[in-house]
Amino acid sequence: MAKRWINRPEGSNWGDYGEDDQRGRLNLLTSERVIRATREVQTGDRFCLSLPLDYPGGRKLNARRFPPRLFATERGGLANFNLPLHISDPRLTDVVCDDAALICLQYSTQWDSLCHVGGWFDADGDGKPEVVYYNGWRGDEHIISPIKNLEGDEYTQFEGSNAKALGIENMAEACVQGRGVLFDLEKRHGRNRVLVGYDELMQIMDDDKIEIEEGDMACFHTGFAQGLIDMNKNPNEHDLHNTFACLDGRDQKLHDWIRNSGIAVMIADNYGIEDVGTPLPSGTDPIAMLPLHELCIFKLGIHIGEMFYLTALRDWLAAHGRSRFLLTAPPLRLPGAVGSPPSPIATV
Repeated sequence: MAKRWINRPEGSNWGDYGEDDQRGRLNLLTSERVIRATREVQTGDRFCLSLPLDYPGGRKLNARRFPPRLFATERGGLANFNLPLHISDPRLTDVVCDDAALICLQYSTQWDSLCHVGGWFDADGDGKPEVVYYNGWRGDEHIISPIKNLEGDEYTQFEGSNAKALGIENMAEACVQGRGVLFDLEKRHGRNRVLVGYDELMQIMDDDKIEIEEGDMACFHTGFAQGLIDMNKNPNEHDLHNTFACLDGRDQKLHDWIRNSGIAVMIADNYGIEDVGTPLPSGTDPIAMLPLHELCIFKLGIHIGEMFYLTALRDWLAAHGRSRFLLTAPPLRLPGAVGSPPSPIATV
């Protein structure tokens, strides 16, 4: 295959794992590091790190994403749910249920794949920027076709080079398992909306005696997911966008730490990890709307996990003076998908 790029973005790692790499920093989840992670298991207690997938409820967090819709499949013109099979043969004693779901893959607890965020960047060196994704995979060869959903609403289906190359199935096939390390931002700030940058993060690591090594999965607890649970699928729009800590996406020292620390993935219990509502800086220079997403997904191949439920795990770790655990968190193996709900498990 011909090389897809001549230029690579400043501060990126394109090509470091091979010209055709599709996994990014998941390459750091080696067998040796999985063995290292299993040594964090001392009691065998386990924590489900997924919200119920019908949370947050409604569409106030992101108007483009709607809650899951469950419906029965069909058998013989009837809803295939609580269906006694003796209707087709009086001898049969079976009663069956079979269902399907229409789901936004990033509505609740989610992974972002490496085709979730790309860049407008001159990768091929012709002097003109183009749509490009991690490691130079191109995004301009889409096949776009209209589809109607079950309610008759028309939407657009995308198939193309970047989705096929960087879809979430690559993450599933990498068998996401390793050592998680938890940072507790809520401990410092409660439910206040603050931006946490590099200097404060280093202070948190020092105060809480947190050590992070190459290949670790960094998990940031803010309390946001617990806040969603407390709202009971009836979220307050103000609180969704104005409470709980976020990372400061425009702190360049924080960017350097993410780049140099060798973390394999970034996970938070909030929406977006960084503050997705921060006003853009003034000026005319090109900038990313979501600078941490640009850094992690586009430049470094770091998958981002959002709205993981971390509070019960945080409570246990704090009570036992720990910050590390074994994390198992594969997404759905759905070829070409931009994101996916996982069913992550922390084992301590």
